Amino acid sequence: MEALPPDALEATVWRWAAPAFLAVALFLLPWTVWLTWALPSRHVSHHWNLAWGGFDVALALAVALTGVGIYRRATWLQGAAVAAGVMLLVDAWFDITLASGAMSRWVAVGEAFVSEIPIAVFAFWIAADTVRFWDRWQLLTSRAGRPEPGRE
Repeated sequence: MEALPPDALEATVWRWAAPAFLAVALFLLPWTVWLTWALPSRHVSHHWNLAWGGFDVALALAVALTGVGIYRRATWLQGAAVAAGVMLLVDAWFDITLASGAMSRWVAVGEAFVSEIPIAVFAFWIAADTVRFWDRWQLLTSRAGRPEPGRE
């Protein structure tokens, strides 16, 4: 079997990528409705601490990679920033929905609105507008007499 030329391969990927993702999204709608009604409202997990600890390590890594990406002006900054933003929102969602007791829920809501959501929005802004972010960063650091990130 002969390999497709790069242009044909790219066209094939683009032609099938959108329909494939849309099909998965459509499948997830009834699946989510079914899970919402079928799953028990209470469940005991023997690895709860491992699940949360692992997620928090991954979140810290995504946030750290975003910082390193900013510092180094890395080409992968957008991916790291999106991952950090999404993980912060997921963390806020689960902190709030899984909080036990009124006080715990209010603490989770406070943390979400004071830190997780604003940092996520900032990360999404960086990802969506990286070129202008670099220009603004360069302007601010040159005014402050600091060297450009990753250029020392």
